Amino acid sequence: MNMLKRLQHIVLTQSFRYEERPIFKLSSGAKSNFYFDCKKTTMDPEGSHLIGKILYEQIENLPIKGAGGLTLGADPLASSLMHTAWEHNKKIYQFVVRKELKKHGAIKWIEGCLLPGDPVIVLDDVVTTGGSVITAIDRIQEDGLKVFGVIVLIDREEFNGMEKIKRAIPGKLVKALITGSEIMNLYGNLDNIYHNTESLKYQYA
Repeated sequence: MNMLKRLQHIVLTQSFRYEERPIFKLSSGAKSNFYFDCKKTTMDPEGSHLIGKILYEQIENLPIKGAGGLTLGADPLASSLMHTAWEHNKKIYQFVVRKELKKHGAIKWIEGCLLPGDPVIVLDDVVTTGGSVITAIDRIQEDGLKVFGVIVLIDREEFNGMEKIKRAIPGKLVKALITGSEIMNLYGNLDNIYHNTESLKYQYA
């Protein structure tokens, strides 16, 4: 089992919820019959470890100096990537995009060690409408950083969220590690997943 497949199984068994009726209210205000509680994956030790390694594979040859996004969803991903990069002798600074503008001291949106002009990758845990990522992009650019691209953990594949992000940064990298349809396909084999998931731990390449 490779790392991405194992991460999909963790998302399925720890973060994914499905109901026949649309009972889950999304951040957009819309209701859906499925929901991703991504913190249960991004704050899980194995989940965090896998996310760091998979994200690092995506960016190891890119000229970026920072990774982050709108707090809170992006924070665990950026931390995982920062530590994995350090293990590979590459320095990538985590940054945080505030939800409210800091109104004392240095008036800014971004917290971290980056300088204006530094190229960064924007992260988020789940995309629905793309609004959170686009807000992060706007604030990152307002504070003078250069957006190299966007990587998200899960694309719900609803409301054209990823397409909206692509339009916000045309020609830039925009990618999801996992899609909603991939998790729904796994959900159809849930009994088998639950039966085998413990024995599959730590066996990824």
